[in-house]
Amino acid sequence: MKIILARHGETPWNAEGRYQGQEDIPLSPVGETQARALGERLREVRIDRAVASPLKRAKRTAELALGDARAAMLATDPGLMEIAHGTWEGLLASEIRERDGERLQAWRDAPHEVLMPEGESLQHVFDRAWPALVRAGEGLSKDDTLLVVAHDAVNRVILCHVLGIPLARLWTFRQAPTTLNLLEGPDVDRLEVVRLNDCAHHTPFFGEAVHRAL
Repeated sequence: MKIILARHGETPWNAEGRYQGQEDIPLSPVGETQARALGERLREVRIDRAVASPLKRAKRTAELALGDARAAMLATDPGLMEIAHGTWEGLLASEIRERDGERLQAWRDAPHEVLMPEGESLQHVFDRAWPALVRAGEGLSKDDTLLVVAHDAVNRVILCHVLGIPLARLWTFRQAPTTLNLLEGPDVDRLEVVRLNDCAHHTPFFGEAVHRAL
């Protein structure tokens, strides 16, 4: 089984550095271009099933990545929605630093210990995202390819699990807009990471931007 785990394209809030969480923010024109570039990269790749978060930015990215001929295969699963940032949603990091600075610093230093105000923890995200990935892969053979389009925190907790590293280490790698990660294995419980944060379809080798919000 091959799993292409992608992140959605850029949104206006990404560009501004605002925490999005489960606010349903659409792609920006830049994000649409990134998603079309991902679609061009995947144009000749066999995809047998596609599942996305129902949030607009992920669903639209998946539609553009699949292209018109394959868009009808797309399904959505709420288990793949972004972490609920609660009262942080819509705020800049600078605004959060003024209002909830201690928690923001903990989110940087010990993210696995943080419960978002009126939101979720990383463990909450994993507890719904991993079963969603399992559901998406049910019935697929070892030769089939699954496309999953989700979000930064969702991808990170899934990748931490596959890599066998604790959630405390999820800031040790990046997830760029429309990046793809390739996972392969006989089933979802025996996956290996083949590609990580591959965004060559729209970003130069040394050009990947650092996140301003998550």
